[in-house]
Amino acid sequence: MEQIHHLIDGQTCPSSSGRKSPVFDPATGQQTAELGLGSVAEVESAIASSKAAFEEWKTVSIAKRTKLMFRFRELVDANTDEIAKRLTAEHGKVLDDARGEVARGLENIEYACGLAELLKGSHSGNASTGVDVYSIRQPLGVVAGITPFNFPAMVPLWMLPNAVATGNTFILKPSERDPSAPMFLAELFHEAGFPPGVLNVVHGDKTAVDCLLQHRDVKAISFVGSTPIARYVYETGAAAGKRVQALAGAKNHMLVLPDADVGLAADSAVSAAYGSAGERCMAVSVVVAVGDVADPLVEAIASRTAELTIGPGTQADSEMGPLITAEQRDRVNGYVQAGADAGATVVVDGRDMVFEGDGFFTGVSLLDNVTTDMSVYTDEIFGPVLCVVRVDTYQQGVDLITNNPWGNGAAIFTRDGGAARRFQEEADAGMIGINVPIPVPVGYHSFGGWKESLFGDTHMYGPEGVHFFTKGKAITSRWPDPAHSAVDLGFPRNS
Repeated sequence: MEQIHHLIDGQTCPSSSGRKSPVFDPATGQQTAELGLGSVAEVESAIASSKAAFEEWKTVSIAKRTKLMFRFRELVDANTDEIAKRLTAEHGKVLDDARGEVARGLENIEYACGLAELLKGSHSGNASTGVDVYSIRQPLGVVAGITPFNFPAMVPLWMLPNAVATGNTFILKPSERDPSAPMFLAELFHEAGFPPGVLNVVHGDKTAVDCLLQHRDVKAISFVGSTPIARYVYETGAAAGKRVQALAGAKNHMLVLPDADVGLAADSAVSAAYGSAGERCMAVSVVVAVGDVADPLVEAIASRTAELTIGPGTQADSEMGPLITAEQRDRVNGYVQAGADAGATVVVDGRDMVFEGDGFFTGVSLLDNVTTDMSVYTDEIFGPVLCVVRVDTYQQGVDLITNNPWGNGAAIFTRDGGAARRFQEEADAGMIGINVPIPVPVGYHSFGGWKESLFGDTHMYGPEGVHFFTKGKAITSRWPDPAHSAVDLGFPRNS
């Protein structure tokens, strides 16, 4: 059985806690590795390593940091297929999705390669007579990232490049369910030439998380995960005096107006709801069908689900893989039953599909005539279940989005530019798609939702990521007139 260890101060470090966590291949249901969970002492060792490394790393020139970041980018790009294989082996997503995950992570490394531009300050010469005022941004120190199972390569790359490019040292606590891809990224990071201690990786559960949240030498926490845990991370970290950005759950709505291209909307709904088995915080989980578009749209979505190929992510023709665990599969299927019991119309029932072997597979489900009091609407399912809520008007659809406690992403499908413009202003969510179902911003913008999809006030990566990992300093400077200086600089002196 493969043993997966911490990476501390550039060295592999086996766990001494005696506690282990199994790692599975979701496509077979078989355990493939064993992960050692960190003790408080091991997390503190990583923090000490990061703190020591920070004293030197913060003084390294922008030019050198940029060269190292470019080298890291080249190594990640060259090893895309290997990273994708590891993602598929432990998460289960199909290889095309896995390669796409790496590509989106690369965007953030490339953004951080622009460090020389990103860290430019501002300068106001002669703000008052003989007085200059200028501003700079400086690193915080030791910062940490706690990342989820659903994007074990991409989400660390939302945090790590900006954090280290701006002069911080970084501790990664990846998900214990699929740790191999982030560990490989850490190996590539060190191969690029970054000094030991600039990146440390510790594995663990609540013990490790609480140590990071409470330790005085950790200055900031970046988190992505479920809403209850995000709230806990935010409250605990903030109470300990840290900066915290905690991205949380979602219930993303896709509003389809009667004038929409039904084929485009159906294709988009299928890919956005069922891609990566629905295990992504930007998945569309609710289609809001306005007026007469409902019947043809539901029919079009249902017909497309019949064409989906579900199987191991390593199979070339697979379009959707398994869920992450057997428990998650059973939980998803339970929501389908709950929807049926509450009166929703089960148009496509994923539970009807039969799969060989012990993998954590289920089929896709489509529920029509869902109402807002049903658990399939109120809860984040995080699986391949798409709900259709029917409304009569555009305004009713917007009100649904406004009244939902989450505000991660929302999309509209329409041919009407005026309606689209209204929607981008009125939809109560942090990321908006116009005829785009999953509006994840590119790396030079920032990612984040509103309401209970975000705890803290700073979005992830891009410009806001740089802001999160740095602190501003303003300097006001005045120098004496050389003619009156006590030092002879060769200037003529006044009589």
